[in-house]
Amino acid sequence: MERKPHFIGVDGGSTDPGPHYLGTGLPLNSRASMKRDLRLMLLAAIDAGIPLVIGSCGGSGAEPQLQLVAQLAREVAREHDLRFRMALIHAEQSKEDLEAWAAEGRISGLRNVPPLTRDVIGRTSRVVGMMGAEPFMKALADGAQVILAGRASDAASWAACAMHAGLPPAPAWYSGKMLECGTASATPKGHDCMIASVREDCVELEPSNPARRCTPLSVATHALHENASPTIHEEPGGILDAGGCSFDAVGDRAVRVSGMRWVERPYDLKLEGAERIGYRAIVVCGTRDPILIGRIDWYLDEVRADVANRARDFGVPPEAYQLAFRVYGRNGVMGAGEPIAVTQSHELGIVVEVVARNAEEALAVSAVARVVIAKVDFPGRLCKSGNMAFPFSPAEIPVGEAYRFSVFHVLRQEDPLALFPIEYEEVRG
Repeated sequence: MERKPHFIGVDGGSTDPGPHYLGTGLPLNSRASMKRDLRLMLLAAIDAGIPLVIGSCGGSGAEPQLQLVAQLAREVAREHDLRFRMALIHAEQSKEDLEAWAAEGRISGLRNVPPLTRDVIGRTSRVVGMMGAEPFMKALADGAQVILAGRASDAASWAACAMHAGLPPAPAWYSGKMLECGTASATPKGHDCMIASVREDCVELEPSNPARRCTPLSVATHALHENASPTIHEEPGGILDAGGCSFDAVGDRAVRVSGMRWVERPYDLKLEGAERIGYRAIVVCGTRDPILIGRIDWYLDEVRADVANRARDFGVPPEAYQLAFRVYGRNGVMGAGEPIAVTQSHELGIVVEVVARNAEEALAVSAVARVVIAKVDFPGRLCKSGNMAFPFSPAEIPVGEAYRFSVFHVLRQEDPLALFPIEYEEVRG
């Protein structure tokens, strides 16, 4: 804060942790950790008289998460006698609107995503729209000092702050692309704050922690983060073209980036939705039996068949559940895409995953799998008891509701504000 920043910004969410948090509305992080971070930022922003802008509150930007972060902000204000004008920018979309947009032909799927149908919309638990910079800029123009938003483009909060200050879109959006991951573009990487100085024709980046520094290489390679192209970044209303960027060291710890371009295009908004597919339970186990490891694929096929027979006997047929084996030490990370065909590991870790119609069936099938996976016979077997180690008791671990992304589409939308109503509140400690 000694550098006297003009704004403090946060990208509070992502689809990286999967669809569960969007589907349930539960926060990605604990209430305690979010309140701790929010307290630090609120105290600093109010003391300095500058805006605090947070996008994708709570993880996925769902309405329950946005309301939780707003509640935490009010608590911090009461505890520290803070006063500020707060804006809540909502991002959830109604199923009725989705059906109307789909009927109008305004929704298209992202790559390899099928068209959005009424059946899919009906099964979806919750849908959010990913806002661009405009709703943040509207809230800033209306005098909000603390802006809490639902789902937003990761870079949008910072881009909005820079454009609100009169800077061009190209460096504004580029600063957001760098700031969204903090010091991921520094070396050594870690969880720290990054300072971005945005100018008419460039952005300068410097970590706030003196133990880290930015280099031209560390900043340039960050352009690969979460992008199919290292130079073309698609955002609501335009494309950030970094193909002509130059990366120049400024002293020992900072980097100046110049040459970025902003190309306007028809306004598109991403839609994200999640549907519940059942209930999940898992079993974690491991083996270091070299004979078993040598025929692990055959062995797990035998386990699967045995589980199917036993589960069918108590009323859960194979079509009523999904059974997956994630074998770490062989292909647990890449699955069928693993290029190394021969397992060299002396031990394997196995996560047995069951997704069933309800929690009771998920636990029942996982319990059978736990018994069977340790007892199936195989040629050359030397041990006479179980050949699997189970680190936990009980071994069957209920995980809860299971979700998948059902809406991963793009909406053609002329008005960048229409889908994101803003609610203002005078917070008094």
